[in-house]
Amino acid sequence: MALDPQAQEVINLVIKSGRPAYNTLSPKDARQLFRETRPASTPTPAEIGAVKNLTADGPGGPIPLRVYRPADVPAGTPLPVLVYYHGGGWVIGDLDTHDVQCRQITAEAGITVVAVDYRLAPEHKFPAAVDDAWAATRWVVAHAGELGIDGRRVAVAGDSAGGNLAAVVALMARDAGGPAIALQVLIYPVTDVAAESKSYRDFADGYMLTREGMRWFTNHYLKAAGEAQDWRVSPLRAPSLAGLPPALVITAGFDPLRDEGAAYAARLSDAGVQVDYVNYGGMIHGFMPMGRLIATGNRATSHVAASLRQALR
Repeated sequence: MALDPQAQEVINLVIKSGRPAYNTLSPKDARQLFRETRPASTPTPAEIGAVKNLTADGPGGPIPLRVYRPADVPAGTPLPVLVYYHGGGWVIGDLDTHDVQCRQITAEAGITVVAVDYRLAPEHKFPAAVDDAWAATRWVVAHAGELGIDGRRVAVAGDSAGGNLAAVVALMARDAGGPAIALQVLIYPVTDVAAESKSYRDFADGYMLTREGMRWFTNHYLKAAGEAQDWRVSPLRAPSLAGLPPALVITAGFDPLRDEGAAYAARLSDAGVQVDYVNYGGMIHGFMPMGRLIATGNRATSHVAASLRQALR
């Protein structure tokens, strides 16, 4: 397995720029750095029909949402919906950092996407992000009529920490008896924060996401080390994965999180869940929105969109 040349070039550019590691900054400064540097790697935003900001009722107050609707769809047509939770280690990231990604999925899948701006740590530690992700998902389905969506055709997705939240929401929906979820899309997800897998050792440093960086995120997210055992933090530790919706699990070959994503896909399959597992072997963590610099990011996004079209048809 070799590192993709375009992924290597991104690493080289980051080194050349002297950009500090997130774990050397305060959460506030890390968020600002993420916002400022994100546009350099994202592709030109896709043309879609409409974008609207609104809020859902949440346990800690209103949860900001951003609703994306594709072009050339009559206003009264109810569309399938994807509820999307952004990545960023539960500490950084927001509606703007993942705006281009959501527009791409909206345009290519021909569905409505609702992005969730859940509360961030360390100001709001676990389980605030989980509570918001779950509340927002239920709110979206309950307000299907006013959102112009079909509440019977729902998927959840997220990248990294957002993939963690998507997996957890799928588990919570199963245990609550709804809402029914047609597909869970887990993009290089965090599935076990207490793990020290081979990929954590092999790619501890030098491939964008580092082991120390991941520990920084986790330490901000959790109130106590023992919470790492909670399946709402580490869904790989859930007692059973049976009865979950079909899953698309995407990992990157040079990512510390690769092995736990693969392990989650394997456990899903062993539990009788339909799983499409794809490891983009030459890729680094966070590659998917980097379509301006890494062509495989656009290919992975198209794979996600095709899977959503199929599952929500």
